[in-house]
Amino acid sequence: MKLKIRKVAVIGTGTLGTQIAVHSAYHGYDVSAYDADPKSLGKVLRMIQVRIANSNRKPAIPLKEIQRQAKKIRTSPTIEAAVQGADLVIEAIPEDLMLKRKIFKQIDACAPKKAILATNSSSIPVSRIESATRRPEKCLNLHFYSLDLGRNIADVMGGKKTTRQVLEAGKEWVRSIGCVPLTVNKELLGFCFNRVWRAVKRETLHMWAGGYVDFKDIDRGWMIWTGMSQGPFGIMDAVGLDVVYGIERVYYNESKARRDYPPAALEKMIERNHLGVKTGKGFYTYPNPEFKNPKFLKA
Repeated sequence: MKLKIRKVAVIGTGTLGTQIAVHSAYHGYDVSAYDADPKSLGKVLRMIQVRIANSNRKPAIPLKEIQRQAKKIRTSPTIEAAVQGADLVIEAIPEDLMLKRKIFKQIDACAPKKAILATNSSSIPVSRIESATRRPEKCLNLHFYSLDLGRNIADVMGGKKTTRQVLEAGKEWVRSIGCVPLTVNKELLGFCFNRVWRAVKRETLHMWAGGYVDFKDIDRGWMIWTGMSQGPFGIMDAVGLDVVYGIERVYYNESKARRDYPPAALEKMIERNHLGVKTGKGFYTYPNPEFKNPKFLKA
């Protein structure tokens, strides 16, 4: 029997959780959301405006629609309230395996038996989370990118027991909200495109932290070569340097290789609360980063 998704619940309204909820509402889904910080949704909507202003990419849906659709999202005071009647629950909390397992256990306890449980993790395979539930066959990875910057793609990967029916339902839902599913056929840390992007992050972070190259020159080279409006460091600022650090730790915990450990210089930036766009200071200063100045790419 084909699985039908009508109601979507998003747990965690950070940068990506908010965008997933907004796009689901825009495409006609009944959407509820929960975040430990009741003001999170509003904060992210304001940050999205800055992200869009610093990019030459068009958002997947217009900014006015992002703001209008956000009003349709029903914010809930508890996880239990948010997942009532849900067909699909998407967890979008920080990149911490133990925390994700704890939240999945809570979701599993109060979500309808029919509900598919997905994680928007940027790197952690759902196979490491699914045993926290009584429905491992209905768990999968659905990892989205920057929808506000027009990156309408999502990695889709199953766990050890995910059924083909659940995978197909996940891919169909991804398509239904205007995104392209990138299917991972065998379990892989980091999934599809995010693993490619991660290789760029690791290399550029260590080049900068080791004092080999000024991060601005890395961004200049990237922007001229690709035609993009931001380089790797501008993109990491948009993602959030705390998020970048957390993802790098996941790779290090897997390999235990020194080359995978995030640079101490990045950790110091986080300690100073220089997290990028969301705090107004990262590698660049916002809302008017240096890479937006026409002279940035001049000979």
